[in-house]
Amino acid sequence: MKERVLITGAAGFLGSHLCDRFTKEGFHVIGMDNLITGSMNNIAHLMPLEHFEFHHHDISKFVHVSGKLDYILHFASPASPIDYLKIPIQTLKVGSLGTHNLLGLARAKSARMLIASTSEVYGDPLVHPQTEEYYGNVNPIGPRGVYDEAKRFQEAITMAYHTYHKLETRIVRIFNTYGPRMRLNDGRVLPAFVGQALRGEDLTVFGDGSQTRSFCYVNDQVEGIFRLLMSDYALPVNIGNPDEITIAQFAEEIIKLTGTTQKVIYKPLPKDDPMQRQPNITKAKEILGWEPKVDRTEGLKMTYDFFKSLPEEKLYKKEHKSFKNYIS
Repeated sequence: MKERVLITGAAGFLGSHLCDRFTKEGFHVIGMDNLITGSMNNIAHLMPLEHFEFHHHDISKFVHVSGKLDYILHFASPASPIDYLKIPIQTLKVGSLGTHNLLGLARAKSARMLIASTSEVYGDPLVHPQTEEYYGNVNPIGPRGVYDEAKRFQEAITMAYHTYHKLETRIVRIFNTYGPRMRLNDGRVLPAFVGQALRGEDLTVFGDGSQTRSFCYVNDQVEGIFRLLMSDYALPVNIGNPDEITIAQFAEEIIKLTGTTQKVIYKPLPKDDPMQRQPNITKAKEILGWEPKVDRTEGLKMTYDFFKSLPEEKLYKKEHKSFKNYIS
């Protein structure tokens, strides 16, 4: 009998790629999503498969899955500034109530559970690069607090279930990840830049562009997550690409990639936007034997080809007007 895995946030960017991976690995995959930010287009190719099923459900409410479950991967959460600024309460609820519901399900099913945490638990870091031992520098009442603190609580309750109930748990701290199925205009820096380039607009950099990010291609991220789930390590592990670049340099890379002639314009930096992001991946190397393989030049080309293939109405679709200029 096939092992069964529940993947929440299944219609999202990372969740849908995880559904692909687990179906290819021979699992029976149960995808779950309330579609508040996800899209059925991301998993439409999986719907005809015998060993894939989809449940339209909000995990902030009681979660029921019939039959056995071997694994749960919790990837349900808004993940871009536009989303979690637009729906802050839902962001907090999915990180708290949703995580609690899934931990209860994992305990009832004797399933191993992996939660998707984030580099945002480090806030605007005072340690660089960021190691898993760093506690972070987070403003709990700032505009990003609804996401940052939801993820920090998610880690805390997961470790409590691991310690108190002896539940098999895993925690992945995901750094900036990119690839096909990202949403244009969602507030994250890569799709924002590509979308502006494709529309012939100038590229908007917030601040002076000296802030840094480290971009990991989605296939590498999925491989790291899969290895962590199958490991016996319960403490948080950074999964990301340590190849750090400034936002200003990244904008120039996008201009070169797209062959456009736009210039870069600068706007004020949003409150609490982190100045540095670079993962220390020593643990991932030593414990999982993992490190990223896809060079940024190669990954950006594949991602750009995906965005170019989108219909024109996707290119010009605007996000909520109050948050369209908040890029992270």
